[in-house]
Amino acid sequence: MPSTTDPRTRKHLSRAGKAHEASVDSAHGGARDHAPATVSPVTTPQGLDPGDTVRLIDADGVRRPDATYDHWVEDVDHAALLRLYEDMVVVRRIDTEATALQRQGQLALWPPLLGQEAAQIGSARALDADDFVFSSYREHGVAHVRGIAGADLVRVWRGVTGAGWDPHEARMAPMQVIIGAQALHAVGYAVGIMADAERAGRPSPDAGTAVGQEPTEAAIAYFGDGATSQGDVAEAFTFASTWSAPVVFFCQNNQWAISEPVSLQSKVPLVERARGYGMPGVRVDGNDVLAVLAVTREALHRARTGGGPTLIEAVTYRRGPHTTADDPTRYRTSAEIEHWEARDPVSRIAAYLRGEGALDDDGEASVQAAADAVAGELRAGVTTIADPSWSAIFEEVYAEPHAGLEAERDAYARYLDGFEEGDR
Repeated sequence: MPSTTDPRTRKHLSRAGKAHEASVDSAHGGARDHAPATVSPVTTPQGLDPGDTVRLIDADGVRRPDATYDHWVEDVDHAALLRLYEDMVVVRRIDTEATALQRQGQLALWPPLLGQEAAQIGSARALDADDFVFSSYREHGVAHVRGIAGADLVRVWRGVTGAGWDPHEARMAPMQVIIGAQALHAVGYAVGIMADAERAGRPSPDAGTAVGQEPTEAAIAYFGDGATSQGDVAEAFTFASTWSAPVVFFCQNNQWAISEPVSLQSKVPLVERARGYGMPGVRVDGNDVLAVLAVTREALHRARTGGGPTLIEAVTYRRGPHTTADDPTRYRTSAEIEHWEARDPVSRIAAYLRGEGALDDDGEASVQAAADAVAGELRAGVTTIADPSWSAIFEEVYAEPHAGLEAERDAYARYLDGFEEGDR
């Protein structure tokens, strides 16, 4: 197997090399019971800072050495960290602009990602171009990394299409609104990777990767803490573990499933779910972009080389509402929000870069200008999105002509003909 410094492996962000096979026993956080959110903003987040949470840059921007995970990010220099920082600033700006567009009536709804930038950017930048993403409706940062334009990102939220981008081109499935269903889709795709390898006469990922052989592709499923209460996710865990499927389960534990705190969903840290399904689990500080990059690279490497699935619990916080239709002040305290604002993922990496002399005021201004330009493109793109014709809903439903669907289309056309042109 190539070493971690082999130039052949540099193009694979999952870093082919001797993987640290993290034991489930050492990766889970300490189990603690907590009071509801209204009692204490500090103790509410379940297992906020357990000793086994992976963290490479702390909330004050100080780099922490880690014998297990440092080698997974040994190639990440200041220039690479600056790119990660810019990604985070840009997606936060996209989020702000989209929220404003919804408030101005340009979008029907928007699910903000404020506070979750590091979890999304760190994990997405670990992916290879051939990997396939299955996400929920909040992974705007992942979509940005996959090259999806801002206007395409909001088409669904404007209500003009069922999918805003070409999933084959972006290697990212359309956003999933049905909670947890994407976990099953990701496992199905991962088993397909194994089947394709077998048909092509290549070793399947569950057989391991031979010396000098290119690692296979992998799938990744993104979901929130609320989705772990869904049966679809449990089924996905079972199937993936049984088949040693090349898939990574990436849970963004943002502490709230709409208005229900994670402490009411699980009596133990979510990462401990991995133990029962016989797969490794890793808990990472989801506001530390470098640590997220490291653990995702390790998990992807495991998936590519026959180690099967991994559950990553990225502990973060949703600082905004669940969607723009939500009022989080009804179930969260201002003290809780302030507690997490002090752990802001963007400010954390900026503090580290400033401390290293890699970021100054001019650099921050340049990054902000780039973010504003992307936001401007998003706003301009929204104004050019055309409403679909009424007949579009009947198109591309079936691969072949379908008499029943054609009859429904014709009946609806006759119905519309009964109105004056201006009343349609």
